[in-house]
Amino acid sequence: MEWRDEGFLLSMRRHGEATAIIEVFSSLHGRHAGAVRGGASRRMAPVLQPGAQLDLAWRARLEDQMGNFTVELTRARAAAVMDDRLGLLALSSVCALCRFALPERQAFPTLYADTVALLDRIGQPGWLNAYAHWELTLLEETGFGLDLGQCAVTGARARLAYVSPRTGRAVTAEGAGDYAARLLALPAGLGEGGALDPAGLGAALQLSGFFLQHWLAEAIGRPLPEARARLVSALAELRARSAP
Repeated sequence: MEWRDEGFLLSMRRHGEATAIIEVFSSLHGRHAGAVRGGASRRMAPVLQPGAQLDLAWRARLEDQMGNFTVELTRARAAAVMDDRLGLLALSSVCALCRFALPERQAFPTLYADTVALLDRIGQPGWLNAYAHWELTLLEETGFGLDLGQCAVTGARARLAYVSPRTGRAVTAEGAGDYAARLLALPAGLGEGGALDPAGLGAALQLSGFFLQHWLAEAIGRPLPEARARLVSALAELRARSAP
């Protein structure tokens, strides 16, 4: 069995003296693990970095075996954000959430394309907004999507202000009525894919974090990866320092 694909590195660990076990998120084969002979060498250290875009060739005697990868670096990403703490934390969070949320060997072409686009954007203007929207895409693609298109009570598509923690559906302030205190805040622009101010970004990550924890993580039966919590904490610290 063998295939050729493109993907980016999610994780690497040493196996013995020279071999590395890697996990990748590939375009056509989803999250996939395999061994790289010589992958633990100094020569391969710059290649097998989280987020690195790779040309992949996988081979195994049987389809259900781990198999072996040969890899070629096509685009490095970690080095580009090495001096950007938030960028490194975001890259780690993306890789950790993909490892956490995605079943093995199942293709997610939309999520793959959106994730590659996000990784290429980290460190550029507006990338934090892109990250917040990406977490909603991750929920959608894994079967836990939110319905932010119209109010669940009135059917209105404008002035959406809340999300039900029970159903994941948006609600206007008028539709929420006396139940507003029980609902989650929906920052302006999140449902439409628009820009978020610093407060809106925090609210967006709080919203997606609720459903990542209470829907996705509970379904999987494990807590969310610490890498996401570190990113959210760093962003909160930055907002606190920037507050007047």
